Amino acid sequence: MVKYSGKGVYGAVAVGRISVFRRQDVQVKRVKIESAEKEISRLEAAKEKAISQLQEIYEKALKEVGETNAQIFEIHMMMVEDDDYNEAITEMINSQNVNAEYAVAVTADNFAEMFASMDDSYMQARAADVRDISNRIIACMSDCSSSAAVTDEKVIICADDLAPSETVSLDKEKVLAFVTAHGSSNSHTAILARNMNIPAIIGLGEEFLSQIKDGDTAVADGFTGELIINPDDATIAAYEKKLQEDAEKKAMLQNLKGKENITLDGTKINIYANIGSIDNIGAVLLNDAGGIGLFRSEFLYLENNDYPSEEEQLKVYKRVLESMAAKKVIIRTLDIGADKQADYFQLEKEENPALGLRAIRLCLTRPEIFKTQLRALYRASVYGRLGIMFPMITSVWELEETLALCEQVKRELDADNIEYSDNIEIGIMIETPAAAVLSDKFAPMVDFFSVGTNDLTQYTLACDRQNPHIERFCDTHHEAVLRLIEMSAENAHKHGAWIGICGELAADTSLTETFLRMGIDELSVSPSFVLKVRDTVRNINLSE
Repeated sequence: MVKYSGKGVYGAVAVGRISVFRRQDVQVKRVKIESAEKEISRLEAAKEKAISQLQEIYEKALKEVGETNAQIFEIHMMMVEDDDYNEAITEMINSQNVNAEYAVAVTADNFAEMFASMDDSYMQARAADVRDISNRIIACMSDCSSSAAVTDEKVIICADDLAPSETVSLDKEKVLAFVTAHGSSNSHTAILARNMNIPAIIGLGEEFLSQIKDGDTAVADGFTGELIINPDDATIAAYEKKLQEDAEKKAMLQNLKGKENITLDGTKINIYANIGSIDNIGAVLLNDAGGIGLFRSEFLYLENNDYPSEEEQLKVYKRVLESMAAKKVIIRTLDIGADKQADYFQLEKEENPALGLRAIRLCLTRPEIFKTQLRALYRASVYGRLGIMFPMITSVWELEETLALCEQVKRELDADNIEYSDNIEIGIMIETPAAAVLSDKFAPMVDFFSVGTNDLTQYTLACDRQNPHIERFCDTHHEAVLRLIEMSAENAHKHGAWIGICGELAADTSLTETFLRMGIDELSVSPSFVLKVRDTVRNINLSE
Protein backbone atom coordinates (compact mmCIF):
# COMPACT_ATOMS: atom_id res chain seq x y z
CA MET A 1 0.00 0.00 0.00
CA VAL A 2 1.47 3.34 -1.12
CA LYS A 3 0.13 6.81 -0.33
CA TYR A 4 0.58 10.04 -2.26
CA SER A 5 -0.55 13.47 -1.10
CA GLY A 6 -1.87 16.27 -3.28
CA LYS A 7 -4.67 18.77 -2.98
CA GLY A 8 -8.34 17.81 -3.08
CA VAL A 9 -10.40 20.13 -5.27
CA TYR A 10 -13.76 18.38 -4.92
CA GLY A 11 -14.74 16.81 -1.62
CA ALA A 12 -15.83 13.26 -2.35
CA VAL A 13 -14.31 9.77 -2.24
CA ALA A 14 -13.78 7.21 -5.00
CA VAL A 15 -12.70 3.57 -4.69
CA GLY A 16 -11.89 1.67 -7.87
CA ARG A 17 -9.35 0.74 -10.50
CA ILE A 18 -6.90 3.13 -12.13
CA SER A 19 -6.91 4.02 -15.81
CA VAL A 20 -3.85 5.99 -16.91
CA PHE A 21 -4.70 8.74 -19.39
CA ARG A 22 -2.26 8.62 -22.30
CA ARG A 23 -1.72 11.04 -25.10
CA GLN A 24 -0.51 9.51 -28.33
CA ASP A 25 2.80 11.28 -28.86
CA VAL A 26 3.16 12.92 -32.24
CA GLN A 27 6.74 13.23 -33.36
CA VAL A 28 6.76 16.47 -35.32
CA LYS A 29 9.63 16.54 -37.78
CA ARG A 30 10.71 19.25 -40.16
CA VAL A 31 9.96 18.06 -43.69
CA LYS A 32 10.76 19.95 -46.89
CA ILE A 33 7.63 20.18 -49.06
CA GLU A 34 7.12 20.71 -52.76
CA SER A 35 3.82 22.61 -52.67
CA ALA A 36 3.08 25.24 -50.05
CA GLU A 37 -0.44 25.54 -51.42
CA LYS A 38 -1.19 21.87 -50.76
CA GLU A 39 0.30 22.12 -47.28
CA ILE A 40 -1.84 25.14 -46.43
CA SER A 41 -4.85 23.22 -47.72
CA ARG A 42 -3.99 20.40 -45.29
CA LEU A 43 -3.71 22.98 -42.52
CA GLU A 44 -7.12 24.49 -43.31
CA ALA A 45 -8.75 21.05 -43.32
CA ALA A 46 -7.19 20.27 -39.92
CA LYS A 47 -8.35 23.60 -38.49
CA GLU A 48 -11.86 22.95 -39.73
CA LYS A 49 -11.82 19.53 -38.07
CA ALA A 50 -10.42 21.02 -34.85
CA ILE A 51 -13.17 23.66 -34.71
CA SER A 52 -15.78 20.97 -35.30
CA GLN A 53 -14.36 18.96 -32.38
CA LEU A 54 -14.28 22.04 -30.14
CA GLN A 55 -17.87 22.87 -31.03
CA GLU A 56 -18.93 19.36 -29.97
CA ILE A 57 -16.97 19.73 -26.72
CA TYR A 58 -18.53 23.16 -26.11
CA GLU A 59 -22.05 21.78 -26.56
CA LYS A 60 -21.27 18.86 -24.24
CA ALA A 61 -19.83 21.28 -21.67
CA LEU A 62 -22.93 23.49 -21.87
CA LYS A 63 -25.08 20.55 -20.78
CA GLU A 64 -22.73 19.24 -18.10
CA VAL A 65 -21.14 22.32 -16.52
CA GLY A 66 -23.09 25.34 -17.77
CA GLU A 67 -22.39 28.25 -20.08
CA THR A 68 -19.84 30.06 -17.92
CA ASN A 69 -17.54 27.06 -17.62
CA ALA A 70 -18.02 26.16 -21.29
CA GLN A 71 -16.71 29.56 -22.43
CA ILE A 72 -13.10 28.34 -22.45
CA PHE A 73 -13.94 26.29 -25.55
CA GLU A 74 -15.35 29.34 -27.30
CA ILE A 75 -12.03 31.03 -26.58
CA HIS A 76 -10.21 28.04 -28.09
CA MET A 77 -12.33 28.23 -31.25
CA MET A 78 -11.52 31.93 -31.57
CA MET A 79 -7.81 31.23 -31.09
CA VAL A 80 -7.83 28.69 -33.93
CA GLU A 81 -9.04 31.52 -36.18
CA ASP A 82 -6.70 34.18 -34.77
CA ASP A 83 -5.15 36.21 -37.62
CA ASP A 84 -1.69 36.66 -36.05
CA TYR A 85 -1.43 32.98 -35.18
CA ASN A 86 -2.48 31.82 -38.65
CA GLU A 87 -0.34 34.35 -40.49
CA ALA A 88 2.72 33.14 -38.58
CA ILE A 89 2.01 29.53 -39.58
CA THR A 90 1.32 30.20 -43.26
CA GLU A 91 4.30 32.58 -43.52
CA MET A 92 6.60 29.82 -42.25
CA ILE A 93 5.14 27.30 -44.70
CA ASN A 94 5.51 29.72 -47.64
CA SER A 95 8.92 31.14 -46.80
CA GLN A 96 10.66 28.00 -45.54
CA ASN A 97 8.80 25.32 -47.54
CA VAL A 98 8.16 23.26 -44.40
CA ASN A 99 5.31 20.91 -43.51
CA ALA A 100 2.25 22.30 -41.70
CA GLU A 101 2.79 20.20 -38.55
CA TYR A 102 6.23 21.70 -38.05
CA ALA A 103 4.99 25.23 -38.72
CA VAL A 104 2.16 24.81 -36.19
CA ALA A 105 4.49 23.35 -33.54
CA VAL A 106 7.09 26.13 -33.90
CA THR A 107 4.41 28.83 -33.92
CA ALA A 108 2.83 27.32 -30.81
CA ASP A 109 6.19 27.40 -29.01
CA ASN A 110 6.80 31.00 -30.04
CA PHE A 111 3.34 32.23 -29.05
CA ALA A 112 3.30 30.26 -25.79
CA GLU A 113 6.70 31.67 -24.82
CA MET A 114 5.50 35.18 -25.69
CA PHE A 115 2.34 34.81 -23.58
CA ALA A 116 4.19 33.22 -20.66
CA SER A 117 6.67 36.12 -20.52
CA MET A 118 3.95 38.79 -20.22
CA ASP A 119 3.31 40.50 -16.90
CA ASP A 120 -0.46 40.08 -17.25
CA SER A 121 -1.74 36.86 -15.67
CA TYR A 122 -4.63 36.55 -18.12
CA MET A 123 -2.23 36.53 -21.06
CA GLN A 124 0.08 34.09 -19.26
CA ALA A 125 -2.85 31.67 -19.04
CA ARG A 126 -3.20 31.83 -22.83
CA ALA A 127 0.16 30.01 -23.15
CA ALA A 128 -1.49 26.72 -22.15
CA ASP A 129 -4.44 27.45 -24.43
CA VAL A 130 -2.32 28.06 -27.53
CA ARG A 131 -0.45 24.79 -26.90
CA ASP A 132 -3.75 22.97 -26.45
CA ILE A 133 -5.26 24.17 -29.73
CA SER A 134 -1.98 23.64 -31.60
CA ASN A 135 -1.72 20.05 -30.36
CA ARG A 136 -5.30 19.52 -31.47
CA ILE A 137 -4.58 20.84 -34.99
CA ILE A 138 -1.44 18.68 -35.28
CA ALA A 139 -3.41 15.64 -34.04
CA CYS A 140 -6.07 16.30 -36.69
CA MET A 141 -3.39 16.23 -39.39
CA SER A 142 -1.85 13.08 -37.92
CA ASP A 143 -5.05 11.24 -36.95
CA CYS A 144 -3.81 10.93 -33.36
CA SER A 145 -5.81 11.17 -30.16
CA SER A 146 -5.66 10.82 -26.40
CA SER A 147 -7.38 8.17 -24.36
CA ALA A 148 -7.73 6.32 -21.12
CA ALA A 149 -7.88 2.53 -21.07
CA VAL A 150 -11.21 1.32 -22.41
CA THR A 151 -13.25 -0.46 -19.74
CA ASP A 152 -16.85 -1.22 -18.89
CA GLU A 153 -16.38 -0.26 -15.24
CA LYS A 154 -15.98 3.20 -13.77
CA VAL A 155 -12.34 4.12 -13.25
CA ILE A 156 -10.06 6.64 -11.55
CA ILE A 157 -8.41 8.66 -14.31
CA CYS A 158 -4.74 9.43 -13.60
CA ALA A 159 -2.73 11.84 -15.76
CA ASP A 160 0.14 14.32 -15.70
CA ASP A 161 -2.49 17.02 -16.21
CA LEU A 162 -5.74 17.35 -18.13
CA ALA A 163 -6.65 20.11 -20.53
CA PRO A 164 -10.24 21.39 -20.13
CA SER A 165 -11.18 19.78 -23.45
CA GLU A 166 -9.86 16.42 -22.26
CA THR A 167 -11.79 16.66 -19.00
CA VAL A 168 -15.10 17.35 -20.74
CA SER A 169 -14.48 14.82 -23.54
CA LEU A 170 -14.23 11.91 -21.11
CA ASP A 171 -17.42 9.93 -20.57
CA LYS A 172 -18.64 11.22 -17.21
CA GLU A 173 -20.50 7.94 -16.60
CA LYS A 174 -17.18 6.04 -16.69
CA VAL A 175 -15.18 8.37 -14.41
CA LEU A 176 -14.93 7.83 -10.65
CA ALA A 177 -12.32 10.53 -10.06
CA PHE A 178 -9.63 12.72 -11.64
CA VAL A 179 -6.08 12.55 -10.26
CA THR A 180 -3.25 14.62 -11.76
CA ALA A 181 0.45 15.18 -11.14
CA HIS A 182 0.16 18.90 -11.80
CA GLY A 183 -2.54 21.57 -11.97
CA SER A 184 -4.09 24.29 -9.85
CA SER A 185 -7.25 24.15 -7.73
CA ASN A 186 -8.40 27.24 -9.61
CA SER A 187 -7.61 25.89 -13.08
CA HIS A 188 -10.37 25.42 -15.63
CA THR A 189 -10.06 21.65 -15.26
CA ALA A 190 -10.48 21.77 -11.46
CA ILE A 191 -13.51 24.03 -11.81
CA LEU A 192 -15.00 21.68 -14.42
CA ALA A 193 -14.46 18.69 -12.11
CA ARG A 194 -16.27 20.47 -9.28
CA ASN A 195 -19.15 21.37 -11.54
CA MET A 196 -19.33 17.78 -12.83
CA ASN A 197 -19.49 16.58 -9.18
CA ILE A 198 -16.50 14.28 -9.69
CA PRO A 199 -13.85 13.77 -6.95
CA ALA A 200 -10.57 15.37 -7.98
CA ILE A 201 -7.01 15.55 -6.64
CA ILE A 202 -4.26 17.67 -8.17
CA GLY A 203 -0.56 18.25 -7.59
CA LEU A 204 0.64 14.75 -6.64
CA GLY A 205 3.92 15.23 -8.53
CA GLU A 206 5.58 13.19 -11.26
CA GLU A 207 6.63 10.25 -9.09
CA PHE A 208 3.23 8.64 -8.70
CA LEU A 209 2.77 8.34 -12.47
CA SER A 210 5.86 6.19 -12.80
CA GLN A 211 4.69 3.86 -10.05
CA ILE A 212 1.11 3.15 -11.09
CA LYS A 213 -0.36 1.08 -13.87
CA ASP A 214 -3.73 0.38 -15.44
CA GLY A 215 -5.84 -1.85 -13.23
CA ASP A 216 -4.28 -0.95 -9.88
CA THR A 217 -6.85 -0.62 -7.13
CA ALA A 218 -6.87 2.84 -5.58
CA VAL A 219 -8.68 5.17 -3.21
CA ALA A 220 -8.97 8.84 -4.20
CA ASP A 221 -9.94 11.02 -1.25
CA GLY A 222 -11.00 14.42 -2.55
CA PHE A 223 -11.44 15.67 1.03
CA THR A 224 -7.82 15.12 2.14
CA GLY A 225 -6.11 15.09 -1.28
CA GLU A 226 -4.74 11.60 -0.60
CA LEU A 227 -4.34 8.86 -3.22
CA ILE A 228 -3.83 5.33 -1.85
CA ILE A 229 -2.51 2.72 -4.29
CA ASN A 230 -3.34 -0.94 -3.68
CA PRO A 231 -4.91 -0.31 -0.25
CA ASP A 232 -5.24 -3.20 2.21
CA ASP A 233 -8.61 -4.72 3.06
CA ALA A 234 -9.05 -2.65 6.20
CA THR A 235 -8.47 0.62 4.30
CA ILE A 236 -10.90 -0.38 1.55
CA ALA A 237 -13.51 -1.31 4.14
CA ALA A 238 -13.07 2.03 5.93
CA TYR A 239 -13.47 4.00 2.72
CA GLU A 240 -16.41 1.92 1.53
CA LYS A 241 -18.09 2.80 4.81
CA LYS A 242 -17.26 6.46 4.13
CA LEU A 243 -18.80 6.12 0.67
CA GLN A 244 -21.96 4.63 2.15
CA GLU A 245 -22.18 7.46 4.69
CA ASP A 246 -21.74 9.99 1.90
CA ALA A 247 -24.52 8.36 -0.14
CA GLU A 248 -26.80 8.38 2.93
CA LYS A 249 -26.00 12.05 3.51
CA LYS A 250 -26.90 12.88 -0.10
CA ALA A 251 -30.18 11.01 0.30
CA MET A 252 -30.79 12.90 3.53
CA LEU A 253 -30.19 16.19 1.72
CA GLN A 254 -32.98 15.29 -0.69
CA ASN A 255 -35.29 15.22 2.32
CA LEU A 256 -34.48 18.89 2.87
CA LYS A 257 -36.41 19.89 -0.24
CA GLY A 258 -39.28 22.13 0.75
CA LYS A 259 -37.73 22.89 4.15
CA GLU A 260 -36.93 26.41 5.31
CA ASN A 261 -33.42 27.87 5.42
CA ILE A 262 -33.63 28.69 9.10
CA THR A 263 -31.06 28.38 11.88
CA LEU A 264 -31.70 26.66 15.21
CA ASP A 265 -32.31 30.07 16.82
CA GLY A 266 -34.83 31.11 14.15
CA THR A 267 -32.72 33.26 11.84
CA LYS A 268 -33.86 32.99 8.23
CA ILE A 269 -31.57 33.23 5.24
CA ASN A 270 -32.21 33.05 1.51
CA ILE A 271 -30.35 30.40 -0.47
CA TYR A 272 -30.41 31.11 -4.19
CA ALA A 273 -28.65 29.68 -7.24
CA ASN A 274 -26.12 31.03 -9.74
CA ILE A 275 -26.67 30.20 -13.41
CA GLY A 276 -25.08 31.12 -16.72
CA SER A 277 -27.89 30.38 -19.16
CA ILE A 278 -31.57 29.52 -19.38
CA ASP A 279 -30.55 25.88 -19.87
CA ASN A 280 -29.70 25.77 -16.14
CA ILE A 281 -33.19 26.72 -14.90
CA GLY A 282 -34.15 23.06 -14.52
CA ALA A 283 -31.23 22.50 -12.12
CA VAL A 284 -32.36 25.50 -10.04
CA LEU A 285 -35.86 24.11 -9.65
CA LEU A 286 -34.66 20.52 -9.14
CA ASN A 287 -32.44 21.57 -6.24
CA ASP A 288 -35.16 23.70 -4.64
CA ALA A 289 -33.33 27.03 -4.72
CA GLY A 290 -35.30 29.98 -3.34
CA GLY A 291 -34.54 32.03 -6.42
CA ILE A 292 -31.73 32.99 -8.77
CA GLY A 293 -29.13 35.18 -7.09
CA LEU A 294 -26.94 35.57 -10.17
CA PHE A 295 -28.08 35.19 -13.76
CA ARG A 296 -25.09 35.95 -15.98
CA SER A 297 -26.49 37.80 -19.00
CA GLU A 298 -23.25 37.88 -21.00
CA PHE A 299 -23.99 34.49 -22.61
CA LEU A 300 -26.43 36.39 -24.85
CA TYR A 301 -23.53 38.38 -26.21
CA LEU A 302 -20.90 35.62 -26.29
CA GLU A 303 -23.14 33.21 -28.21
CA ASN A 304 -24.02 35.78 -30.90
CA ASN A 305 -22.11 37.12 -33.88
CA ASP A 306 -23.66 40.55 -33.36
CA TYR A 307 -25.21 42.57 -30.56
CA PRO A 308 -28.39 40.84 -29.33
CA SER A 309 -31.45 42.95 -30.02
CA GLU A 310 -33.88 44.23 -27.41
CA GLU A 311 -36.44 41.65 -28.52
CA GLU A 312 -33.93 38.78 -28.36
CA GLN A 313 -32.97 39.73 -24.83
CA LEU A 314 -36.58 40.28 -23.77
CA LYS A 315 -37.45 36.74 -24.88
CA VAL A 316 -34.75 35.23 -22.63
CA TYR A 317 -35.42 37.43 -19.59
CA LYS A 318 -39.15 36.79 -19.89
CA ARG A 319 -38.59 33.04 -20.02
CA VAL A 320 -36.41 32.89 -16.91
CA LEU A 321 -38.78 35.14 -14.93
CA GLU A 322 -41.84 33.13 -15.94
CA SER A 323 -40.06 29.84 -15.19
CA MET A 324 -39.21 30.98 -11.67
CA ALA A 325 -42.79 32.21 -11.08
CA ALA A 326 -42.91 34.21 -7.85
CA LYS A 327 -39.26 33.51 -6.97
CA LYS A 328 -36.75 36.33 -7.24
CA VAL A 329 -34.42 36.48 -10.26
CA ILE A 330 -31.38 38.77 -10.09
CA ILE A 331 -29.94 39.43 -13.53
CA ARG A 332 -26.43 40.85 -13.74
CA THR A 333 -26.00 43.32 -16.57
CA LEU A 334 -23.39 42.81 -19.25
CA ASP A 335 -20.05 41.75 -17.76
CA ILE A 336 -17.82 41.39 -20.78
CA GLY A 337 -14.14 42.18 -21.22
CA ALA A 338 -11.12 40.64 -19.47
CA ASP A 339 -11.42 36.87 -20.17
CA LYS A 340 -14.82 37.20 -21.85
CA GLN A 341 -14.36 38.52 -25.37
CA ALA A 342 -16.70 38.86 -28.35
CA ASP A 343 -15.02 39.87 -31.61
CA TYR A 344 -17.81 42.17 -32.77
CA PHE A 345 -17.25 44.44 -29.76
CA GLN A 346 -13.88 45.23 -31.38
CA LEU A 347 -12.22 45.81 -28.03
CA GLU A 348 -8.60 46.84 -28.20
CA LYS A 349 -6.00 44.52 -26.74
CA GLU A 350 -5.08 45.58 -23.21
CA GLU A 351 -1.96 45.02 -21.15
CA ASN A 352 -4.09 44.23 -18.07
CA PRO A 353 -7.58 43.25 -19.26
CA ALA A 354 -8.75 42.30 -15.74
CA LEU A 355 -8.10 45.94 -14.83
CA GLY A 356 -9.34 47.36 -18.11
CA LEU A 357 -12.48 48.20 -20.05
CA ARG A 358 -14.92 45.62 -18.71
CA ALA A 359 -18.38 45.28 -17.17
CA ILE A 360 -19.96 48.62 -16.14
CA ARG A 361 -17.02 50.54 -17.61
CA LEU A 362 -17.81 49.17 -21.04
CA CYS A 363 -21.54 49.79 -20.56
CA LEU A 364 -21.02 53.44 -19.59
CA THR A 365 -18.58 53.89 -22.47
CA ARG A 366 -21.14 52.47 -24.93
CA PRO A 367 -24.49 53.58 -23.49
CA GLU A 368 -26.44 52.56 -26.62
CA ILE A 369 -25.60 48.89 -25.93
CA PHE A 370 -26.38 49.32 -22.24
CA LYS A 371 -29.72 51.02 -22.84
CA THR A 372 -30.83 48.19 -25.14
CA GLN A 373 -30.25 45.72 -22.31
CA LEU A 374 -31.92 47.95 -19.72
CA ARG A 375 -35.01 48.39 -21.92
CA ALA A 376 -35.28 44.59 -22.30
CA LEU A 377 -34.88 44.09 -18.56
CA TYR A 378 -37.48 46.70 -17.60
CA ARG A 379 -39.95 45.32 -20.15
CA ALA A 380 -39.40 41.78 -18.83
CA SER A 381 -39.98 42.89 -15.23
CA VAL A 382 -43.78 42.49 -15.54
CA TYR A 383 -43.34 38.70 -15.87
CA GLY A 384 -41.85 38.01 -12.42
CA ARG A 385 -39.77 39.32 -9.50
CA LEU A 386 -36.77 41.01 -11.08
CA GLY A 387 -33.60 42.34 -9.53
CA ILE A 388 -31.02 44.14 -11.67
CA MET A 389 -27.40 44.00 -10.56
CA PHE A 390 -24.52 46.10 -11.88
CA PRO A 391 -20.96 44.64 -11.89
CA MET A 392 -17.62 46.37 -11.18
CA ILE A 393 -18.98 49.58 -9.66
CA THR A 394 -16.03 51.28 -7.96
CA SER A 395 -17.04 54.97 -7.79
CA VAL A 396 -20.14 56.91 -6.73
CA TRP A 397 -20.24 58.74 -10.06
CA GLU A 398 -20.40 55.41 -11.92
CA LEU A 399 -23.47 54.37 -9.93
CA GLU A 400 -25.06 57.82 -10.34
CA GLU A 401 -24.57 57.66 -14.10
CA THR A 402 -25.92 54.09 -14.22
CA LEU A 403 -29.04 54.99 -12.23
CA ALA A 404 -29.56 58.06 -14.45
CA LEU A 405 -29.60 55.78 -17.50
CA CYS A 406 -32.20 53.59 -15.76
CA GLU A 407 -34.39 56.63 -15.20
CA GLN A 408 -33.93 57.68 -18.81
CA VAL A 409 -35.03 54.23 -20.00
CA LYS A 410 -38.09 54.38 -17.76
CA ARG A 411 -39.07 57.78 -19.16
CA GLU A 412 -38.72 56.47 -22.71
CA LEU A 413 -40.88 53.43 -21.91
CA ASP A 414 -43.48 55.70 -20.32
CA ALA A 415 -43.52 57.84 -23.45
CA ASP A 416 -44.11 54.71 -25.55
CA ASN A 417 -46.81 53.45 -23.15
CA ILE A 418 -44.80 50.30 -22.47
CA GLU A 419 -45.48 48.68 -19.10
CA TYR A 420 -42.79 47.79 -16.56
CA SER A 421 -42.83 46.86 -12.86
CA ASP A 422 -42.52 49.43 -10.08
CA ASN A 423 -40.97 46.81 -7.76
CA ILE A 424 -37.62 46.12 -9.42
CA GLU A 425 -34.78 45.79 -6.93
CA ILE A 426 -31.53 47.52 -7.92
CA GLY A 427 -28.19 46.29 -6.62
CA ILE A 428 -24.45 46.32 -7.22
CA MET A 429 -21.71 43.74 -6.88
CA ILE A 430 -19.06 44.21 -4.22
CA GLU A 431 -16.06 42.74 -6.00
CA THR A 432 -13.30 45.30 -5.45
CA PRO A 433 -11.82 46.80 -2.28
CA ALA A 434 -13.02 50.20 -3.55
CA ALA A 435 -16.65 49.03 -3.58
CA ALA A 436 -16.35 47.62 -0.05
CA VAL A 437 -14.67 50.74 1.34
CA LEU A 438 -17.34 52.96 -0.28
CA SER A 439 -20.21 50.66 0.68
CA ASP A 440 -21.49 53.30 3.11
CA LYS A 441 -21.91 55.66 0.14
CA PHE A 442 -23.45 53.04 -2.16
CA ALA A 443 -25.93 51.49 0.30
CA PRO A 444 -28.38 54.46 0.39
CA MET A 445 -28.48 54.40 -3.43
CA VAL A 446 -29.45 50.73 -3.95
CA ASP A 447 -31.64 47.95 -2.56
CA PHE A 448 -28.93 45.32 -2.17
CA PHE A 449 -25.29 44.29 -2.45
CA SER A 450 -24.01 40.96 -3.77
CA VAL A 451 -20.41 40.08 -2.95
CA GLY A 452 -18.43 38.53 -5.80
CA THR A 453 -15.80 36.77 -3.68
CA ASN A 454 -13.81 35.44 -6.64
CA ASP A 455 -12.84 38.90 -7.89
CA LEU A 456 -12.84 40.46 -4.41
CA THR A 457 -10.18 37.96 -3.33
CA GLN A 458 -8.16 38.47 -6.49
CA TYR A 459 -8.19 42.26 -6.35
CA THR A 460 -7.69 42.49 -2.58
CA LEU A 461 -4.70 40.16 -2.46
CA ALA A 462 -3.28 41.11 -5.90
CA CYS A 463 -3.35 37.40 -6.77
CA ASP A 464 -4.38 35.82 -10.05
CA ARG A 465 -6.56 32.88 -9.03
CA GLN A 466 -5.61 31.01 -12.23
CA ASN A 467 -1.87 31.13 -11.50
CA PRO A 468 -0.80 27.83 -9.87
CA HIS A 469 2.55 29.29 -8.78
CA ILE A 470 0.94 31.68 -6.27
CA GLU A 471 -1.91 29.47 -5.13
CA ARG A 472 -0.83 29.43 -1.48
CA PHE A 473 -0.86 33.24 -1.46
CA CYS A 474 -4.40 33.42 -2.87
CA ASP A 475 -6.10 32.69 0.45
CA THR A 476 -9.88 32.87 0.02
CA HIS A 477 -10.22 32.93 3.83
CA HIS A 478 -7.81 35.84 4.15
CA GLU A 479 -8.71 38.19 7.00
CA ALA A 480 -8.62 41.22 4.67
CA VAL A 481 -11.26 39.68 2.40
CA LEU A 482 -13.50 38.74 5.33
CA ARG A 483 -13.16 42.21 6.85
CA LEU A 484 -14.24 43.83 3.57
CA ILE A 485 -17.30 41.56 3.43
CA GLU A 486 -18.19 42.36 7.05
CA MET A 487 -17.76 46.09 6.42
CA SER A 488 -20.09 45.88 3.44
CA ALA A 489 -22.69 43.97 5.48
CA GLU A 490 -22.63 46.54 8.27
CA ASN A 491 -23.03 49.44 5.84
CA ALA A 492 -25.80 47.69 3.90
CA HIS A 493 -27.91 47.11 7.02
CA LYS A 494 -27.18 50.58 8.38
CA HIS A 495 -28.88 52.05 5.32
CA GLY A 496 -31.70 49.54 4.89
CA ALA A 497 -30.18 47.41 2.11
CA TRP A 498 -29.75 43.64 2.19
CA ILE A 499 -26.55 41.80 1.27
CA GLY A 500 -25.78 38.45 -0.33
CA ILE A 501 -22.73 36.53 -1.54
CA CYS A 502 -22.68 35.05 -5.04
CA GLY A 503 -19.01 34.07 -5.38
CA GLU A 504 -17.61 30.58 -4.79
CA LEU A 505 -17.17 31.25 -1.05
CA ALA A 506 -20.96 31.22 -0.69
CA ALA A 507 -20.78 27.43 -1.04
CA ASP A 508 -17.89 27.05 1.42
CA THR A 509 -19.76 25.61 4.40
CA SER A 510 -16.75 26.14 6.67
CA LEU A 511 -17.56 29.87 6.40
CA THR A 512 -21.36 29.70 6.50
CA GLU A 513 -21.63 30.47 10.21
CA THR A 514 -19.07 33.27 9.86
CA PHE A 515 -21.14 34.86 7.11
CA LEU A 516 -24.39 34.56 9.07
CA ARG A 517 -22.80 36.18 12.12
CA MET A 518 -21.68 39.04 9.84
CA GLY A 519 -25.32 39.52 8.90
CA ILE A 520 -25.26 38.10 5.37
CA ASP A 521 -28.89 37.75 4.25
CA GLU A 522 -28.48 35.57 1.17
CA LEU A 523 -26.09 32.97 -0.23
CA SER A 524 -26.19 32.21 -3.94
CA VAL A 525 -24.42 29.03 -5.04
CA SER A 526 -24.26 26.56 -7.91
CA PRO A 527 -27.56 24.62 -7.96
CA SER A 528 -25.92 21.39 -6.78
CA PHE A 529 -24.78 23.09 -3.52
CA VAL A 530 -28.17 24.50 -2.48
CA LEU A 531 -29.22 21.59 -0.26
CA LYS A 532 -25.76 21.21 1.28
CA VAL A 533 -25.76 24.87 2.34
CA ARG A 534 -29.35 24.53 3.60
CA ASP A 535 -28.30 21.60 5.78
CA THR A 536 -25.44 23.65 7.24
CA VAL A 537 -27.69 26.65 7.93
CA ARG A 538 -30.26 24.49 9.71
CA ASN A 539 -27.58 23.20 12.12
CA ILE A 540 -26.22 26.60 13.18
CA ASN A 541 -27.21 28.31 16.42
CA LEU A 542 -26.36 32.01 16.31
CA SER A 543 -27.54 32.59 19.87
CA GLU A 544 -24.66 30.58 21.33
